[in-house]
Amino acid sequence: MNKQEIADLLETKYSALFLFLDNQSDDRWEIGPAGKWTTGQQVLHLLQSIKPLNAAMSLPKFIIRARFGTSNRELRDYDTVVKRYHERLKATNGATFRPSRQMKTPGIRDKSYLIDRLRVENKKLQYKTLKWPDKNLDQLVLPHPLMGKMPVREMLMWSAYHVEHHCNTLISHY
Repeated sequence: MNKQEIADLLETKYSALFLFLDNQSDDRWEIGPAGKWTTGQQVLHLLQSIKPLNAAMSLPKFIIRARFGTSNRELRDYDTVVKRYHERLKATNGATFRPSRQMKTPGIRDKSYLIDRLRVENKKLQYKTLKWPDKNLDQLVLPHPLMGKMPVREMLMWSAYHVEHHCNTLISHY
């Protein structure tokens, strides 16, 4: 998947999420199905996921290389990244994320701020994706809490899927 396709995919996935959030009533923000995060927690989680990626992509490339290394394997395509994510989720039964289930529940006063921040972070990620050289997207790696080290291009593809995953959860359960 090339840079433009990734940026477009991020735009598409986030647009679907924002459309859902814009049409969901405020009273659903702090309520979720039994055993599931609230809408506010879902948005907070997505924001907490995208901010470190944007921060990492703002670092000088030599720091990323020194800190995390370079890829030692062939790049995976989008479908393979998604498949591996589901395999890892199943293998760990979501255990990697159990502590975050106890995250704070953002109040309705935080709704506009969190959604606006997520919109801004998404646009920043799209911009950075397009500006990064292909060589660095393919060779430099970043750590993922469940997937391990991933080339930045794969991390970006996973980020797009991550939004879709949470958006689908919101649509089907909220």
